[in-house]
Amino acid sequence: MEYIIIIISAIFVNNIVFAQFLGICPFLGVSNKLSTSVGMGGAVIFVMTLATLVTYLIYQFILVPLGLGFLQTISYILVIAALVQMVEIILKKVSPALYQALGIFLPLITTNCAVLGVAILVIQKKYNLVESILFTMATAAGFLLALVIFAGIREHLDLMGVPKGMRGIPIALIVAGLLSLAFMGFAGLV
Repeated sequence: MEYIIIIISAIFVNNIVFAQFLGICPFLGVSNKLSTSVGMGGAVIFVMTLATLVTYLIYQFILVPLGLGFLQTISYILVIAALVQMVEIILKKVSPALYQALGIFLPLITTNCAVLGVAILVIQKKYNLVESILFTMATAAGFLLALVIFAGIREHLDLMGVPKGMRGIPIALIVAGLLSLAFMGFAGLV
């Protein structure tokens, strides 16, 4: 039951974009088309899960035993950047088709603050390894959900008669605010 609460909470109640306001740059930048949003969301699920696994292990087995917990943020940034680079190199060699499909998304993930935020959150919430991975995957799924919903609305808005001064980012920010309010409706769920 605890795992179900973690999943529902991460996807809906504490959505990384709409409730915690992390990952806003890729949320606004990559959500013009549904296809690019799905690609970015898939890449975020993979990298965020891998990064949380590695950073959790580094924190528990290196930083804490050596009394270097204060180096958490800087070490996480380095680990995430290195992981993204390694994944990019491996994908280029092993699966060129998948590498081409992910395209620009992998380098963009390096600067996605949601990846770093989730890695820090699992330590702050004192999750064990299984709960950390579950929370990370659910949070990344919530990120994907936010991207897909937002991209669908933005594609629809392109077909509508939006006033000239509101086109682009202004209407996108208003829609993001309304979606954030809508997701607040899940607050009493868990």
